[in-house]
Amino acid sequence: MINEKKEISSEQHTLYTEVIPEQKKVIDRDKKIYQITPKHKRYRVYIGRFFELKKGLHSVFNELREAKESDYLEFMINSGGGFVQEGMQFFNIMLEKFSGRTVAYLDNYGYSMGAVLFSMANKRIIYPYSDFMYHNYSGGAFGKGGDIKARVEHVDKRLNSFFHDVIVKQGFLTEDEFQKMLVGQDYWMDSKELCKRGIATHVILANGEEITAKEYLKHLKKEKKEAKKKKQK
Repeated sequence: MINEKKEISSEQHTLYTEVIPEQKKVIDRDKKIYQITPKHKRYRVYIGRFFELKKGLHSVFNELREAKESDYLEFMINSGGGFVQEGMQFFNIMLEKFSGRTVAYLDNYGYSMGAVLFSMANKRIIYPYSDFMYHNYSGGAFGKGGDIKARVEHVDKRLNSFFHDVIVKQGFLTEDEFQKMLVGQDYWMDSKELCKRGIATHVILANGEEITAKEYLKHLKKEKKEAKKKKQK
């Protein structure tokens, strides 16, 4: 059977939708025990900059809101960040339609809102040279003095609460680190640090093998020992 495929592009992101036919995996042939995965859709979004200036993401989100309970969502993240409000729209759609069924690939880097989106997913996959950075938002306001003050305070409270829920409640940064982030500290992380903190759950190696973050840390330790032995010879 040929899988049905569909593509929708915005200015910065592209959504590919693929219908996956029902699949049957043999567990015990003699006992006639099978694992059946029903027909479903895979929604895969390639994430660029969060900077939609024209029609926004109406077509992308309209398609995602057609998802059913068996469908799942993948993000392919290669993003330096952008508008936080736009990233929060993805957060909302994940809550509404894909709770517990989201996968993110850090391909190749995620900074700022790109890092936060990666952190939202249930399964978070990186590569050996994936790059990552948390920092506080940047912004501005204009208008009457009182209006500027009220708006800045409101936005700051709202976004700090959002970042805290995504980053601190999951244990990716400590409370102390988060407070430092709010006053300007940037947190740059490589694949090892992402695995140590639990931000990454899995790693894809050069041969295409997917291993857990814990297995990857053991893999790095083993490589380090082997390199040390070679130097001693």
